[in-house]
Amino acid sequence: MDSLPFLLLAGIVLITFFGASLTSMKIKVPSVLVFILLGIVLAGQLSHNDHIHEAAEIGIVFLFFIVGLEFPLIRMMDVGRRIWPAGLLDVALNFGVPMAFATWLGLDLLSGFIIGSVGYATSSSITVKMLEEEKRLANPESEFILGLLIFEDLVAPLLVTFIAATQGGGEMTAGFAGLLTLKIVLFVAGAVLIAFFGFRRMSVFVGRHIQKDFMPLFAAGIALGYAGLALWLGLSEILGAFLAGVMLSETGKAHDLEQLFMPLRNIMLPFFFFWFGTTVTLGEGVPMPILLGLCVVWAVAGKLLTGYFGGRISGLTPKIAARAGLSLVARGEFSAIIASLAAPQLRIFSGVYVIVTAMIGVFLFQKAPAYANHLHEWKKRRKAAKTGQSA
Repeated sequence: MDSLPFLLLAGIVLITFFGASLTSMKIKVPSVLVFILLGIVLAGQLSHNDHIHEAAEIGIVFLFFIVGLEFPLIRMMDVGRRIWPAGLLDVALNFGVPMAFATWLGLDLLSGFIIGSVGYATSSSITVKMLEEEKRLANPESEFILGLLIFEDLVAPLLVTFIAATQGGGEMTAGFAGLLTLKIVLFVAGAVLIAFFGFRRMSVFVGRHIQKDFMPLFAAGIALGYAGLALWLGLSEILGAFLAGVMLSETGKAHDLEQLFMPLRNIMLPFFFFWFGTTVTLGEGVPMPILLGLCVVWAVAGKLLTGYFGGRISGLTPKIAARAGLSLVARGEFSAIIASLAAPQLRIFSGVYVIVTAMIGVFLFQKAPAYANHLHEWKKRRKAAKTGQSA
């Protein structure tokens, strides 16, 4: 297929994506998984196609640009203030523990960091879609779940940036981490200054011209330009795209800009998950099965503990906190993005991990209300039995 004209190949791929997305809707499986599985199936034909890889990069830039649009500076500070105890617990359990598993089983520090990063974030796209489909957006746990997803959205670009920086030959040492942290702080500070003193003063201009045909050109230029600047400085394009969205959110027209970009994102983003699937070749089997088993089990346990104890800290009742924990298991887009930066063996490991945990996560999400009720009733019976014995 690599010899086909670009336009013909693009048409075939987009029609295939349409069919895959329609199928995912019919069988109620997240489209992220269907695109990854499609890539695995077609890996032999398209694994080295540069056009698909370039389209995948643009799709990821647009995804994180739109995520950034959701975070004006005031909202970022507010979310951090409200959700930070549960967010830090999430980092410790779902990043720290898988990283510890990996290093305990003999992997180097960077490989452990990658596996911890892959295991960290719940899939925002799967979780929000499931909240809508299961009609649970009005439930009391939804605000906590969404707040935790937002916290993860803020942390994930930093993890990607650390991993991407090592691709240029850097080693994960204390000095390297310190220098990279300083570079990130300066890059973020620059974005904040541009947002505050530049884009905040452009609100009238953007509002007046938001429907003009040149506004998508302006917004796309900012997104791709700041993402490219991040790459040029040895950082991640994901961090640059996210900060570009944050900067433009200060115009006060984030929702309108998001609506302009949604069609572009919807066209380009499937290329990333499809491309990632083409890099997952299972011909030699699944590497590190013991570590994979540990990480999959902990993917469930870590999010249950995060949801339950983080939810309790945030004021949820035990039953509602348990329901939140059972709804956070699915991994997806962030794990795939991080895995795409890894060496081939870790990429295969991570691809299998993403697919398995996403499927388990969807199942547990659907069963969360029933399982939380069973747990609540069991605890009540146990408490009553203890009270009876004491009497």
